[in-house]
Amino acid sequence: MKKTENNSLIEKLLNPVQEFMHAETSGGIVLMICTIIALAWANSPFADSYHHLWHTYITFDFGGFVMKHSLHHWINDGLMVIFFFVVGLEIKRELLVGELSSAKKAALPVAGALGGMILPAIIYFSLNAGKEGIAGWGIPMATDIAFVVGIMALLGPKFPFSLKIFILALAIVDDIGAVLVIAIFYTAEISFTALLIAGGIVILLILFNKLGVRSLIVYTITGIALWLAFLKSGVHATVAGVLLAFTIPASSRINTNKFTNETRELLDEFDVSGEHGNNVLTNEKRLTLVQSIESNCEKILTPLQRFEHLLHPWVAFLIMPVFALANAGVSIGSGFTEALFNPISLGIILGLFLGKQLGIFGFSYIAIKLGLASKPEGVNYTKMYGAGILAGIGFTMSLFIANLAFASEELLNVAKVGVLTASLISGIIGFIVVKFGLRKKLISIIYYE
Repeated sequence: MKKTENNSLIEKLLNPVQEFMHAETSGGIVLMICTIIALAWANSPFADSYHHLWHTYITFDFGGFVMKHSLHHWINDGLMVIFFFVVGLEIKRELLVGELSSAKKAALPVAGALGGMILPAIIYFSLNAGKEGIAGWGIPMATDIAFVVGIMALLGPKFPFSLKIFILALAIVDDIGAVLVIAIFYTAEISFTALLIAGGIVILLILFNKLGVRSLIVYTITGIALWLAFLKSGVHATVAGVLLAFTIPASSRINTNKFTNETRELLDEFDVSGEHGNNVLTNEKRLTLVQSIESNCEKILTPLQRFEHLLHPWVAFLIMPVFALANAGVSIGSGFTEALFNPISLGIILGLFLGKQLGIFGFSYIAIKLGLASKPEGVNYTKMYGAGILAGIGFTMSLFIANLAFASEELLNVAKVGVLTASLISGIIGFIVVKFGLRKKLISIIYYE
């Protein structure tokens, strides 16, 4: 019994997916609440205070190096760098040991993600070609994993674990696509001097990694310098977060076997060392054992895992909710219907809702039928299709790209209407499809296996 409990504890320490799912589920709820608050605030008698708050300017002066930006800008170009850093860490982990670590594992989520990026962009482009909204083609390409995980949690056992892993891996590939789109297509005028400095800092970070530097403080300070360089370069500063993540060491000081054996022995010794008092503070032997276990945990956790563990709650419960508060406030007045049927809004709604589900399911289905990928265990095509619909919840990343695409407040508000509407429709319809399924007669091709 004791060994079973110890094994359970060790598994929990070494399983980042459980922690990720828990944080994303709770974070999705907080994100939803902040979205509702932003919408209510922007449409209340206090709407002016909402807009005034985010346009308040904050200045930092470091010995002549002056940065003066609005609060909205600090959130989108400052706090969101941490969000993209965590996204980068998740991407690196999946590429090294997760669902993207081999061609066989990656085939299905990569196929689905490609379809879920290409088709929405084509739909948007076809509706906005030659028009003022053409720059927003990247908006419907993104999936908001926090909201999707929140809905998966509501579905409980109706959403198989293998399908959760598929949609998480797909979202990671989706994030890679979004980062590339931001870096290549949503870049302002470039300062090559700042880019050269940024390149030098990246080389320094890689050197730290190769030399075995594992201090989080060293990577944090150097990472801030990288962010400042990108802030002045013209390339969006959030790219710095992803580049920094890829330089963080992902190796442990001790291997898993040594960690498991030593920790199990320490836990067993801890269990039989309680005769002199139950409180650890009054039991010197137990205190020493706890410190040894803590030391072992630090040795087995890589700097990558430690950063993830440290920052993920901040991203889920502070950064993303604050981003939602600052960006989701859209005035729903007499012009709402006009905004809803604007080509920009329509392109986003059709791209996220129809493009995502058809692209993800279609490309995944073809990959499976061609033998390039395997269908997730215990999952039928109906639930796979439902997962594709849920991926149409674009929220965070879509709103972020919308801010980059449109300088005009009017066009940005139209884009926000599209993102919020598409995300709401995708969430509701996706939930219904996965929970209740579709009858065989309605879509026979989905059930054909």
